[in-house]
Amino acid sequence: MSEATDSGADAEGTVGGANRETHTWQDSLLAVRNLDAGYGDLQILTDVDLDVRDGEYVTIVGPNGAGKSTVMKSVFGLTNRMAGTIEFNGEDITDTQPEEIIYEGLGYVPQNDNIFTTLSVQENLEMGAYILDEVPQDAIEDVYNRFPILRERQGQKAGTMSGGQRQMLAMGRALMLDPDLLLLDEPSAGLAPDLVDDMFDRIDGINDDGTAVLMVEQNAKEALGRCDRGYVLVDGKNRYEDTGDALLADDQVRQDFLGG
Repeated sequence: MSEATDSGADAEGTVGGANRETHTWQDSLLAVRNLDAGYGDLQILTDVDLDVRDGEYVTIVGPNGAGKSTVMKSVFGLTNRMAGTIEFNGEDITDTQPEEIIYEGLGYVPQNDNIFTTLSVQENLEMGAYILDEVPQDAIEDVYNRFPILRERQGQKAGTMSGGQRQMLAMGRALMLDPDLLLLDEPSAGLAPDLVDDMFDRIDGINDDGTAVLMVEQNAKEALGRCDRGYVLVDGKNRYEDTGDALLADDQVRQDFLGG
């Protein structure tokens, strides 16, 4: 594995870096190229490259303030994208607004404010399908089968649920439209330690059923141990990219970002 360059895509459109598995833009479900982005005039990301292929599980890790969540928000149209391109399912979505991106097959679960606390579990799931003429009952049933606790609590106000149950509901709501790619921002944040493994197991199950996952996660060791590939961001730039196992095995990555 080698340290990522800041040069972005090479002349052939592949991600640069010796010893990396390379693939073309056309191979990717999501392809981010040379992205500069931030909030207002404040630039957070510089020349960031990222790919997710169909059905793949990809994790972004790095120190606090590295820009991990900004990458996620940029894909979903929630930042000021200053330069670069974002392509999803073969379509350029660089300048697409969030209310339009949801039609493209992207689901997004932010870290905070990811459910409607005054609505019931059932109403939250129905809101996840608000762009459809009718709520797909089979989709609700699929969510209840995946998260049985939600079926038990379907009439309960979401704001009275535990942190883990809220996170399940947020993911269930995002799955109501059967997205091709699910974006998860810090899904284990704030969960009790005994719930973290269960949450990751559920994410594994979503991916195993065919949904590609792009996840930002502070629990780097756990996330890299489960994903297909990982990116390490530092100061808003690509630092490393490799398989999750290779990043975990890399002495420099472990020393700098995983606590040795």
